[in-house]
Amino acid sequence: MRIGFTYDLRDDYLREGYTAEETAEFDAIETIEALETALVSLGHTVDRIGGVKNLTTRLTAGDRWDLVFNYAEGMFGFAREAQVPSLLDAFQIPYTLSDGLVLALTLHKGMTKHVVRSLGIRTPDFAVVSSPSDVATVRLPYPLFVKPVAGGSSVGVSAASHVTDAASLAATCRALLDKYRQPALVETFLPGREFTVGIVGTGARARVLGVLEVTLTGDAEAHGYSYANKKQVNARYQLVNDGPASEAADIALQAWNGLGCRDLGRVDCRCDGEGRPHFLEVNPLPGLHPVLGDLVILADLAGVSYTELIESVIASAGERMSR
Repeated sequence: MRIGFTYDLRDDYLREGYTAEETAEFDAIETIEALETALVSLGHTVDRIGGVKNLTTRLTAGDRWDLVFNYAEGMFGFAREAQVPSLLDAFQIPYTLSDGLVLALTLHKGMTKHVVRSLGIRTPDFAVVSSPSDVATVRLPYPLFVKPVAGGSSVGVSAASHVTDAASLAATCRALLDKYRQPALVETFLPGREFTVGIVGTGARARVLGVLEVTLTGDAEAHGYSYANKKQVNARYQLVNDGPASEAADIALQAWNGLGCRDLGRVDCRCDGEGRPHFLEVNPLPGLHPVLGDLVILADLAGVSYTELIESVIASAGERMSR
């Protein structure tokens, strides 16, 4: 097929003056080259498009593709990840990974948790703080965990995210509101094991690729897979298949299908003090760095090569195209 390739290259935004943290979700050139190489090795012709503005220009000029491999994160707004899929829908061009509805919903962790809870899936109690005055309305027992409601790549997650009293909750929420200009998600803190579950496929064909346990090293910030821990690789990764991991896999697959996710992604879970896993969030646009991507690490440990992982995405999208 002739495959268009949409993405946001981090270096482009750095050249425009955005900071390293502001561009943390965007892709390194190594990822773009690895994805293109995998697609070409599968026999496809790849046309690099870039982000939504480039896509708009190309569509207006009359360009079309058999399929678009969508890996664009977008820059502004809660629906930033939905911009490219929505535009492709308008032009009736098929694309990989989840659609605009799913990407807009799942970027907002609070809205996602409302839906997940309505599906009967276990998730920590939570509140969304949209202004400093909202802190007084939070009625959750301490300790709590606080992060931006629509952040990615652990941006905004730090040692200060773990709060044990009202004063630290107010201070952390105020700092996040000021810095990231979006609401803060406040959740009951879960002290147990942390898993990320890789999922391949769509609907009845969706399956768990594996369950990766993330444990922090001695040099890591405490209490979570923070931005600093992720950036400094202060974590160890191990495939696990014990009882809690199997339960996390079941929870992840229920959430994946309940939310309508497609093709490939990750679901993060964490255990409470009794060892029961809870849904935390879903990433339907997973990081695919050929070395550092969590899902790529998981796949490698499960015996799935990078090219095979990308081939599974094309196969899943191809099933939709053939209907």
